[in-house]
Amino acid sequence: MIEVVRALLSSSKGRILLLVVAVFASIMALSTGALIAAAQEGAATTGEASATGLKAIGAAIAVGAAGIGGGYAVGVAGAAAISAIAEKRELMGAALLFVVLGEGIAIYGLLVALIVLFVI
Repeated sequence: MIEVVRALLSSSKGRILLLVVAVFASIMALSTGALIAAAQEGAATTGEASATGLKAIGAAIAVGAAGIGGGYAVGVAGAAAISAIAEKRELMGAALLFVVLGEGIAIYGLLVALIVLFVI
């Protein structure tokens, strides 16, 4: 991961790409904060507003951590799968299965976030 960032920083296109990603992440964070504030204003009491805000933060952490974990798992499994397929073509089905299992982590994070927001 660090090597990828270093490679991106060494070129001007990479720096622009990282800047665009940072700006996009900042805009998303600000819009999420505005949505949370609007949800808190609609709550009847301070306790309900606090609970709504904490639910939103918990859901965001669940999705964010699961997304990072799933991305890492798919990256590592994908690299290993490509190496294995390059050596032995018969391993394609098993390699694809391991890549898909890594993606399931992100789906579980989304499900946890939905449960936190709407059930609890």
